Amino acid sequence: MRPLAWIIAIIVVIAAGVGVFMLSPVRGAARDTTLVGDATRGAYLIRLGGCVTCHTDPKNKEALLAGSPNAGLKTPFGTFYPPNITSSKEHGIGNWTLAQFAAAVGDGEGPQGHLYPAFPFDSYTLMSDQEVADLYAALLATPAIETPSTPHDVGFPFNQRWLMAGWKHLFFHPQRFVPDAGKSAEWNRGKYIVFGPGHCVTCHSPRNPLGGIDAGKELSGNVDGSGPGGKAPSLLAAALTKHQYDVDSLTSTLNDGFTPELDSLGHAMGEVIEDETSQWTDEDRKAVAVYLLGGK
Repeated sequence: MRPLAWIIAIIVVIAAGVGVFMLSPVRGAARDTTLVGDATRGAYLIRLGGCVTCHTDPKNKEALLAGSPNAGLKTPFGTFYPPNITSSKEHGIGNWTLAQFAAAVGDGEGPQGHLYPAFPFDSYTLMSDQEVADLYAALLATPAIETPSTPHDVGFPFNQRWLMAGWKHLFFHPQRFVPDAGKSAEWNRGKYIVFGPGHCVTCHSPRNPLGGIDAGKELSGNVDGSGPGGKAPSLLAAALTKHQYDVDSLTSTLNDGFTPELDSLGHAMGEVIEDETSQWTDEDRKAVAVYLLGGK
């Protein structure tokens, strides 16, 4: 029995070690939280990052960024409701420090614990420290709206936030955006928006059974609606070209919602265009088109 006992002991020790590791924090490089944010630059980041689309009640657009019980993100794990992120000290983020905000945006850690990836921190982690400070300044400059956030409708065991530590070890890789030196500044800007604050990759990529993006299949579409944005088509160059897109037409679609096939984009993408991409600069819309269509 002694060899069996040793085998069992080794298995227990290994399992305990794996458990401790999987529950340990997953954090990127420490952010500079002494920076002074610029609310004007941050206001543009609110639009670039899609904050308005997700955090504003579509039935009450005047309650900007106050969360919504009518905009729940339905996933296989439950329904996630975007919270109030106005400057309200009771119901929003008015009492958050820059360090707390940076931890949420960059590492998916809020004051209440791990954040669910329905909030795309795995994309926002690519933002620079200055951009995070600017976004924080802009959100604190918003009018405080005293609307309580709607609790998520998530059942056991997915309502156990501590389990998100294990998910992060599997699928979350905190880092800053690193430009490709072999590509143009425009191409790099487009890739940054698509994978970073614009988080196109979040909605337009297939998900595995644990809710992580299928590695190697980024932007190839989410046909079963398992991602935060529901069903979403492929944004790969071949698919876009098939639908008659070129750089100019895709740039135009991101502004007005009309496709080269004389259709108009509605539903979730229509809201994204109205609240987000139509508010971007022409240069940013074109940069996204250049990147997605494979330009230099």
